[in-house]
Amino acid sequence: MGKIIYLDHNATTPTAQKVLEEMLPYFNTHYHNPSSLYKPSRDCRKAIEESRTIVASLIGAEPREIIFTAGGTEADNFAIKGIAFANKSRKNHIITSKIEHHAVLITCMWLESQGFEVTYLGVDKYGVVDLNELKDSITDQTVLITIMHANNELGTIQPIKEIAEIAHSHNIYFHTDAVQTVGKISTKVNELDVDLLSLSGHKFYGPKGVGALYIRKGTLLDPLIHGGHHERDRRAGTENVPGIVGLGKACEIAKQEIGTNNKVKNLRDRLWNGIKNKIPEVVLNGHPEKKLDGTLSICVKCVEGESMLMDLDAHGICASSGSACAAGTAEPSHVLTATGMPADLSHSSLRISLGKHNTKEEIDYVIQVFPQIVERLRTLSPFWKK
Repeated sequence: MGKIIYLDHNATTPTAQKVLEEMLPYFNTHYHNPSSLYKPSRDCRKAIEESRTIVASLIGAEPREIIFTAGGTEADNFAIKGIAFANKSRKNHIITSKIEHHAVLITCMWLESQGFEVTYLGVDKYGVVDLNELKDSITDQTVLITIMHANNELGTIQPIKEIAEIAHSHNIYFHTDAVQTVGKISTKVNELDVDLLSLSGHKFYGPKGVGALYIRKGTLLDPLIHGGHHERDRRAGTENVPGIVGLGKACEIAKQEIGTNNKVKNLRDRLWNGIKNKIPEVVLNGHPEKKLDGTLSICVKCVEGESMLMDLDAHGICASSGSACAAGTAEPSHVLTATGMPADLSHSSLRISLGKHNTKEEIDYVIQVFPQIVERLRTLSPFWKK
């Protein structure tokens, strides 16, 4: 196999070379425990706090409002469980949506087993939350609303400011899973007016295994992990210094690059135009305009998503069928199901997510081979009629 064409950036991104170079000394030279008192340890502590300042700057927060985590999933769990248990004695109702990442959905389902009530909001055909349903779902027991900033499968961006306004008009905490937006589009906590926000380094050219939770000052929540006094008693455990340093560098680079060009969007549009002009009966998923620049979600009628993935892989092209975190399951995408899509069509989904290193030549290659793949697979399908 020749060169690999990587088109699954919503699943993960390659760690940037500058990020890697920044991290390396903290594995074997500056390896010291940042909680110790001697100078090498104090230097590691300084590196953590410098990274905290950089992360905060990217999202318009104060450094003390940033808590480092092991990634987006932990940050989501921390936010939701932390608010729920800190307020359990007075309120026990949570509102989320049917299209959240499993880090949010499964957490909310688990909380139901612990005596909490959860409302799962529907979405329209584009994957946008129904604000009227949100308003109608609020009760005097509602303590938290958690809605993702942008969907990992569709790329659809939610009306976060409007949701925040609704939440705060009822004195309800609002958390957003911004794992797919931080580092890609402007994501400022005060502009969005959120109380808690989750982010993950490996979604924007940082390392895996590190993320952060923004917690607006004055927000009361219980710790998720108990032990030592790390992260101001909010997240116990010796800090992942190389990961935190890498996250800080990724945030620094992202702040410089956000909004500087439309390359990814132009490549995505070029790919979509090429596909729809060469392949009949293809459905575009998600909102046609209010979506992430790099995300293209489609359904190719009468072709199984996994079959397309295997053929694309044989041609050196890496993509995804729905959410990468749900890969290997036979169930249709919960996101596409929530939009009202029939199960047979949702099984034909393909998610292509582009990054800053993709090229016009790569996209043109996909446009060349993908129609041939679809044509071959459709000849094998008993449901396809020319």
